[in-house]
Amino acid sequence: MDKIRDRCRSILMLLIACTAGLACRPAAAADAWPVAGRQGIIRSVIVPADQAGLREAYQPQIDSLCAGAETCFLNFYTNSSGAPLAVPLPDAIANEPTAVLRRSAKQGVEGFRWSCRLKKPDPDCF
Repeated sequence: MDKIRDRCRSILMLLIACTAGLACRPAAAADAWPVAGRQGIIRSVIVPADQAGLREAYQPQIDSLCAGAETCFLNFYTNSSGAPLAVPLPDAIANEPTAVLRRSAKQGVEGFRWSCRLKKPDPDCF
C-alpha cells in the first residue's frame, strides 16, 4: 500500500509541476546520459560525476529510459577515467557504480538503491 501511495504522490507532484508551467517532459536527448550498453534487460547508464550523488538528477533519466516500460532495470556508473563504453563494462567503469533502479512488473515494485561507495545514509546500499 505504501508503494502505491508513493507512486500516486510522484504522479501528483508531476501534475502540479506541469500545471505550474514547469518542465514536464522526459530528459531531452541533449541532456540524456549515455547508455554504455545492455545485457539482457539491464542497461548500464553513465552518470556525469558531478551529478552522481544527486537523487533528483536521476529521475528525468529514469523517466526517459523507462518511459512506457512496465519492467525496467538500470545500473548507473560514473566514468572518471573516460574509458571507452562497451559491454561488458571495462573494469574502470564497473568499479564506479552509483545506483541501481529495479522496476518489476511481475513483482509490482520499484526500488532505487545507492551504491555504498557514495557513502549515502541509506542502510540498504549495495
